[in-house]
Amino acid sequence: MFGFLKKWLGGASGPASLSPQDAQALATSGAVILDVRSAAERRAAFIPGSTHIPLDELQTKLAQLPRQKTIICQCASGRRSALATRLLSAAGLDARNLRGGIAAWQGAGLPTKSK
Repeated sequence: MFGFLKKWLGGASGPASLSPQDAQALATSGAVILDVRSAAERRAAFIPGSTHIPLDELQTKLAQLPRQKTIICQCASGRRSALATRLLSAAGLDARNLRGGIAAWQGAGLPTKSK
């Protein structure tokens, strides 16, 4: 059973991840930032231009994501977005995880907005 979980969760290495600076550069080049947090979390702060699909809705909304672009998954700390990255990768999408989530993004001094 643990072998199955390790395989599904991506093993010890985990999903491909990016620093906030690398994620911003990739987004500037056309990648999509996907916020997988709850609506309440997003109201507090979000990355400008990001797309919002909560993690619990992601499986049913995969068709809304562009297949031809890199998708950078983002949450509060990087844990939920790591799960989203694995899910998208398993669906054949080019997905990366924003290491440290929006907390790392803000810590790097990168812009956010609130609603």
